[in-house]
Amino acid sequence: MAEIHELSAVGLRDALRSGALSAREVTEHFLVRIAARNPGLGAFITVTGEQALADAARADALYAESPGQLPLLHGMPVAFKDLTDVAGVVTTHGSAALEHKPAPADGALAATLKGAGAISLGKTQVPEFGLTAYSENLIAPPSRNPHALSRSSGGSSGGSAAAVAAGLVPFAPGSDGGGSVRIPAAACGLVGLKPGRGLVPAGESTGDPARLVVAGPLARSAGDAALMLDAMVAVGAGRYLESLTRAPGRLRIGVSLDSPWQAIFPFTPDSEAMDALNEGVRLLEAAGHSTAEAAVGYDNRYPDAFTTAWTAGVGSARIAPQREALLTPLTRTFRRRAQQRSASKLNEALGFLRQFERDTVSQYSRWDLMLMPALAQTPRPVGWFTGASHGDGYWPASEWAGDADGDYRKQCEYAPWSSMVNVCGLPAISIPVHWTGGSAGAGLPMGIQLVGPTGSEELLLQVAAQIGF
Repeated sequence: MAEIHELSAVGLRDALRSGALSAREVTEHFLVRIAARNPGLGAFITVTGEQALADAARADALYAESPGQLPLLHGMPVAFKDLTDVAGVVTTHGSAALEHKPAPADGALAATLKGAGAISLGKTQVPEFGLTAYSENLIAPPSRNPHALSRSSGGSSGGSAAAVAAGLVPFAPGSDGGGSVRIPAAACGLVGLKPGRGLVPAGESTGDPARLVVAGPLARSAGDAALMLDAMVAVGAGRYLESLTRAPGRLRIGVSLDSPWQAIFPFTPDSEAMDALNEGVRLLEAAGHSTAEAAVGYDNRYPDAFTTAWTAGVGSARIAPQREALLTPLTRTFRRRAQQRSASKLNEALGFLRQFERDTVSQYSRWDLMLMPALAQTPRPVGWFTGASHGDGYWPASEWAGDADGDYRKQCEYAPWSSMVNVCGLPAISIPVHWTGGSAGAGLPMGIQLVGPTGSEELLLQVAAQIGF
C-alpha cells in the first residue's frame, strides 16, 4: 500500500470510510510530516496537533458507533490559511501589527468543512491581510515552493498550496480575491479552483466591498478538488465528484493574452508561460475541443478601480496607531491611501467594476470557455517582490524595500490574468499542464487558466479531468 501522504484525497477518504485507516493513524502521519518538513518550507504558521488528535479520537468513536452514517470528509486532515477564523486558534492575518488573540468561533468556511468531518491540523502562511501574490510577512518565515525552496509558493494561499504540494495535507481550502487560489496552485503544480461568486463561504474575516473573495479547493487532481468542493457547497453532496464520470461535450474555447493591466503595466509573457499555453491548447484539442484566438477589450480605468476596491478593507482594519510601523511597506502604503480616499471615490470604483463585469462577461460569452496562461512568469524567487533577502528566517520591516508601487507592479505583471475573473464573479480553474524540466515533477510547474460562465464549476472540473488532471 502507498504511504498515507501518497494517497489521493479521494483514496484517503475511501480508506477512512472503509476502516482501512483510522483517523488517528492519518492525523499522526501528517503531523509527523509537518514536523519534519515545515521548518524548511514555511507552509504552517501554527500547528494544532493536540486539538487535531482529540478531533481524530472523536472521529474514530463516531466510526465505531455509526460506520454507515459518516460525514463526507470523515477524518480528512486539512489546514486553513491564516485569514480564516478557527475557534480557539489565533488568526494572525499575517500581520505583526495586530494583537494575536484566539478566534472565539469558527468562521463560515471552517465551520462548513469541520461540520463535514474534516480535521484541522493548523493555520498556513499568508501575506499580510492576504494582499499579495506571494506569502511572505513579518511574523514567520516565508512560504517556499516545494519544487524549489528558493522560489515562492505564491499567494495569498501560498502556505496552503505548499502544504498540499509537499504532502503535508491531502488537500486544502484557499480563498481567492484576485487570484489567491489560482496563483499558488500554478506556482506549486496543483489544481486550483475559484468557484463563482456566492457559491461557497468567502473564507476571510476582513472587508470586501466589491465581493471579490470566494473560497476554493487546492488539490493534486480534479477529483480531489471536486471532493472538497462537494464539502464546501454541502448541497447534493457528491455532485461534483460524481460529475467527473461524464466527459464534457465539444467546447469552443477562446484563447487570449489580453489583460486589463497591460495599458499601465505592459508585459511580455515568459517563454515558459507560452509553452504552458501551447501545451494547454494541444491537450484541449486532443480531447476534441476547438480553440481559436479571442480578442478581448478592457477599459483602461480598470487598474485604478480594482486597486481602490482591493485595498479598501485594509484601510478600515482596526490597528492601533502605535502599531502602524509594524505593517509591511506595501500594506502601510495602501492603507494610508485607502484612508485618504473619499467614500465617493470608492463608490465610483465599485460602480465602474460592475459595468466592467457586464462588458467582460458579454465578451467572454462568445465562447464556452476562455483560455490563458495561469501566470506570465515562472514562480518568483523568495524576496523578489519585496527586495528582502529572507535567508533562512524572516527580516524585520526595516530590512524590506519600501517600494510599494514597484512591488505591486511586479505582482500585476506576474499574474495579469487573475483579478478580472474575481471582478466578474466567474468560476476559473488553474491546471498544471507544463514543467520547465520537460516532464512532470521536473523543474518548475507552469499552468493554464480556464474561465467559464456562471455555474460552470462542474464543467471546469470535468475538462481538467478529461485532459489528465
